[in-house]
Amino acid sequence: MFQEVMLELTNGSVKTLEIFFLTLLGALPLGLLISFGSMSGFKPLRYIMKTVVWIIRGTPLMLQLIIIYYGPGLLLGQNIWGMGTAGRFIAVIVAFIINYAAYFSEIFRGGIESIPQGQYEAGQVLGLTKRQVFFKIILLQVIKRILPPMSNEFINLVKDTSLARIIAVYEIIWSGQLFIKSDGIIWPLFMTGAYYLLFSGLLTIMFAKIEGKLSYFK
Repeated sequence: MFQEVMLELTNGSVKTLEIFFLTLLGALPLGLLISFGSMSGFKPLRYIMKTVVWIIRGTPLMLQLIIIYYGPGLLLGQNIWGMGTAGRFIAVIVAFIINYAAYFSEIFRGGIESIPQGQYEAGQVLGLTKRQVFFKIILLQVIKRILPPMSNEFINLVKDTSLARIIAVYEIIWSGQLFIKSDGIIWPLFMTGAYYLLFSGLLTIMFAKIEGKLSYFK
């Protein structure tokens, strides 16, 4: 029984890790782009981005998952995600990327706007372009300032992957819950809790080390 449980939990944890890493792969760059839009001098773009972020942050991820998966089929008359497990998984990734990009965008925006304007001006006085100023002077300072809120969002993402089961995407909690129904045992669910604690602990250690490496920014 123990081997069977561990095999199922391993399969579920692989899917959980896929959701986690694919979400970050899409949400981090998209969040940066949205933050630039939110700070744009072009008012229509700025208002649109701020409205999108407000809607995404103001509604539950569970609701967004349901709407993104079922909405196109109900509104357009066809399932744009494809059939079966693969289609549901794509919908989950899209929903997670959109949701976390909105949160990341506000973190990026806060970090960028926290840098004194004088540093931009000093870089331009030295003959650097705006692009060079951002990447050579501003970016590392922004990373240092956004690490604490980013670490919180990463840990939240680890736990939020469990919401994928709302549209029947197999992940680690689904794996653990199967044994309640089939064998009447609950301890596999405690194993899933240990998995989340371990993963969150590793992320905490990783961010602490990164903060230590950037400690020269005081």
